[in-house]
Amino acid sequence: MKILLTGATGYIGKRLLPLLLEEGHEVICCIRDKNRFNIEKYSSERLTFIEVNFLDAAEDITLPTGIDAAYYLIHSMSSGEKSFEELEKRSAEAFREAAGRAKIRQVIYLSGIVNEETLSKHLISRKNVEAILAEGSYALTTLRAGIIVGSGSASFEIIRDLVEKLPVMITPRWLNTRTQPIAIRNVVEFLSGVLLRSETFGQSFDIGGPEILTYKEMLLRFAKIRGLKRFIMVVPVMTPRISSYWLYFVTAVSYSLAVNLVNSMKVEIVCRPNKLKDLLGIKLISYDDSIRLAFDKIEQNQVISSWSDALTSTVLNSGIVKHMEVPQNGCFKDVRKVRVSSVSKTTEKIWAIGGNTGWYYANRLWSLRGFIDKVFGGVGLRRGRKDPKNIYAGETLDFWRVLLADKKNSRLLLYAEMKLPGEAWLEFKITDGNLLEQTATFRPLGLFGRLYWYSVFPFHGIIFRGMLKKLAE
Repeated sequence: MKILLTGATGYIGKRLLPLLLEEGHEVICCIRDKNRFNIEKYSSERLTFIEVNFLDAAEDITLPTGIDAAYYLIHSMSSGEKSFEELEKRSAEAFREAAGRAKIRQVIYLSGIVNEETLSKHLISRKNVEAILAEGSYALTTLRAGIIVGSGSASFEIIRDLVEKLPVMITPRWLNTRTQPIAIRNVVEFLSGVLLRSETFGQSFDIGGPEILTYKEMLLRFAKIRGLKRFIMVVPVMTPRISSYWLYFVTAVSYSLAVNLVNSMKVEIVCRPNKLKDLLGIKLISYDDSIRLAFDKIEQNQVISSWSDALTSTVLNSGIVKHMEVPQNGCFKDVRKVRVSSVSKTTEKIWAIGGNTGWYYANRLWSLRGFIDKVFGGVGLRRGRKDPKNIYAGETLDFWRVLLADKKNSRLLLYAEMKLPGEAWLEFKITDGNLLEQTATFRPLGLFGRLYWYSVFPFHGIIFRGMLKKLAE
């Protein structure tokens, strides 16, 4: 079958794609920026890519003909507290019109469970998108999921941060809200299972794991699996805004994402009964086993996708390629060079930078910069990196976004997603045989941008000089 996959660079899309290829389907991936996708990872001749931005006018979007089914996996929850509903509406309307013109037979949409009368903005938006897609000329199948548990998922990483960092937690009332978590493996099985199953056409199904748990129970069960003793005290006085700040500072999520998550966590997310799992022959994975499976992947460095792969900086919405040419005019630069004794060893060090490895020199200052970024509403350092040794364009690396990762030519180019009065790039490359060049570029925005550069310049002298020396050793 010929399948169209939207959201191919997202958390779910990256999990679903290998399974579709394994099942023998021809897959066309819709991506906004081909530079964000590691095409080399897939050698299948049945995989093609097209660049499509569903925020463009519907009449400007053309999809290939002959498509049997399409997956709609586009979400904008991390794009901003106030803007994501409009973005999701525009994307859904453009996709509906384009899919109709392409005469697609079935569209499969992954939504959220919306069984309560009072819903969060996030869940209302998901429900509205479902209504928009349902107006198309194709058959719509909607799968509604709640908390998704798997290596790299936002829910998993939030729970992990809270449990591993806080021996004692003073928490808001929403920790007593009931939910029905589902393993990422089961989500992918459901998505694949309903493909062109006529029994599912024009239907919506809630999908969840075998257990209904409160968020407090999820935290305590996670702690037990990790062999940790944790104490949780639920208090009634913590407002949603305080809860959002609490989640934002303790975990790696952005503030806008924290707000949307907290508002959704106040809503009970429990599945309405259906027989879809029996129809598809799916065996549901328990919450405990989903945690164990996630850590198996982490320990084997086999995390396929992460929630942080979604773009945080709106500047990069125009495409990574437009920022790969580092500007020369109107910029401040810190350029340092040194000869290295082993090009291969230095390259391996560059490719392992950040995350748990750190930045090789003055890591406390890097941590301080990450904390300051969090205070001002930035992403901080907690996003880390997906793999300790490999890095690809489009991925996050602490508070940087990877623009270029050319290991063959020993060049790594990063773009800052921290809060700055301007734009910043950090580049490592080896030229002239064994000359390591380390370049920090800052394009200031107004007077404050220039004052910022001069204020941090003394620290750059310490950090960048030390980092270059460590990389060359």
